[in-house]
Amino acid sequence: MKFNDYLEKITGVEIYPLISLLLFICFFVLVTIWAFGTSKELIKRMENLPLDKSE
Repeated sequence: MKFNDYLEKITGVEIYPLISLLLFICFFVLVTIWAFGTSKELIKRMENLPLDKSE
């Protein structure tokens, strides 16, 4: 029996790809908003964090 046969027997299975697409889009939009809304000082501090020897 093929994998598609199992999926055809599940009731309401067509909603799962739509839910995962919506979650991805929401996550992508939120990360984009955060990236453009973050201050330049925070970005510079995070950028230099791996090279900072003071800690």
